[in-house]
Amino acid sequence: MAEVYLTPEGKKELDDKLAYLKNIRRTEIAELISEARAQGDLSENAEYDAAKELQAKNEYEIAEVEAMLKNAIVIEGAASDANTVAVGVTVMLRNLTAKKDVEYQIVGAAEADPLKKRISNNSPVGAGLIGHKVGETVEIITPGGPVNFKIKGIRG
Repeated sequence: MAEVYLTPEGKKELDDKLAYLKNIRRTEIAELISEARAQGDLSENAEYDAAKELQAKNEYEIAEVEAMLKNAIVIEGAASDANTVAVGVTVMLRNLTAKKDVEYQIVGAAEADPLKKRISNNSPVGAGLIGHKVGETVEIITPGGPVNFKIKGIRG
């Protein structure tokens, strides 16, 4: 698995999720399996099959979260240069194409949520902004066509 960029909050969320999956969800699923076993013949027991499927999904999710945490690089806001767009910063932009102001936090793909204005460093806009400075105008090729952004400010 490649490097996974996480904010401190994102790492905490993954740590909490892992603890839940291991300590609470595993116990809940074990109880479901135990209850299904108590019903008798396992060869035709739909509840048992469903519980075992839940168990497999939970174990897969645990492995996935553990791999993400193992490869995590925690980003602590702005890098040394607060005038350059980097993973972890919030960038204030003027969309010159649409003539409106927008603001995005650049995060790793694991935390991207466009509805919360958190875009991945791998997305067209995120990748296109990385390394540019306040005052620059950047043309980014998006799925909807080229968009011009002027970088108005950066906050760590």
